[in-house]
Amino acid sequence: MRQHLHPSSWARFLFGPATRGDYSAPVLHTHDDFEQASEVDLAGFEVETDAHGHRYAVRREDLPKEQV
Repeated sequence: MRQHLHPSSWARFLFGPATRGDYSAPVLHTHDDFEQASEVDLAGFEVETDAHGHRYAVRREDLPKEQV
């Protein structure tokens, strides 16, 4: 009788056991060039909510002057 492996067992079989880091060490979040460019791009948007509660982004230059 053949024994079937669980998908996570297949992953461990193919890639080996997961490496464990130091759980007590703080997580380091570094800002790379792509992330900084994304933040600059997103700064040009304003989040609007319509009467139905739907949220969407509008470019600041497309808003009327009194809303900016």
